[in-house]
Amino acid sequence: MVGDMLVFRNHAGKTIVSAKPKERTGELSEAQKRQQERFQEAILYGKSVLTDATLKAEYQTAAPEGVTVYNVVVGDFLHAPNIKSVDVSKYTGKPGETIEMEISDDFRVAAVKVAIYNPDGSVVEQGDAKQQPGQPKWAYATTASNDSLSGDKIVIRAFDLPGNVSEEDKTI
Repeated sequence: MVGDMLVFRNHAGKTIVSAKPKERTGELSEAQKRQQERFQEAILYGKSVLTDATLKAEYQTAAPEGVTVYNVVVGDFLHAPNIKSVDVSKYTGKPGETIEMEISDDFRVAAVKVAIYNPDGSVVEQGDAKQQPGQPKWAYATTASNDSLSGDKIVIRAFDLPGNVSEEDKTI
């Protein structure tokens, strides 16, 4: 810090000059406390990945130039997968039909689970969707016969490596 105004930092071999950070005043809100807790969890996850050579190498491939593996890992922990679209137009209640989804993540979507429920909440079927090679598209092939679709709910859950979950429901 120079004087009480400027801060010099080194990042990726470059010197960055910025204004002195403002000091925090007052109590933290519940949302701020929860965010601090999540960031602490992200730091622990980041440290654990750095001790796993295989996982560290996998994250390294996603790290842009000048960004550390640790930063990529922490960012992945803080962002859940994004369910961009769910297409149920090909589902008529017969086995072997396809429900398609487009799902992305800042690193990798680890798994996608699909469940189909009757209006009373009973499970028609559930299982894992399969990713189409090299694409953010996933497909679930139905296995059970479902005679009455009216009011049925299809629930999509997408998981990333740190365990974040995104969920989307479609009512037919």
